[in-house]
Amino acid sequence: MDIKAALEVLAALAQDTRLQVFRQLVRAGPAGQAAGEISTGLAARQNTMSSHLKQLQSAGLVTRRRSGRHIIYTANYGRVTELIRFLMEDCCAGAAEVRGPLADELLGSVKRG
Repeated sequence: MDIKAALEVLAALAQDTRLQVFRQLVRAGPAGQAAGEISTGLAARQNTMSSHLKQLQSAGLVTRRRSGRHIIYTANYGRVTELIRFLMEDCCAGAAEVRGPLADELLGSVKRG
């Protein structure tokens, strides 16, 4: 990931509704959620939600697939991993004693959910 891509991802998440949508999709797991469910869960209008989902998709944070009459959105965990790797790349001047525990904490947080 380069700086431009990182800024695009961070900008997409720097808005309250989009951050909530992304977190909801992370909780939904690989099954994802239909656009209507996402709107209902966040009490948002569908046309507004559609705009937010497009921005998240443009940043590579969500993917979409058709399932019958529904569009299912899923969090793109790989993109988040790329962002974290980019942000932590030069962490702590490479000091293993800081970097190791920090990586363990991040991984532990992901596993705990």
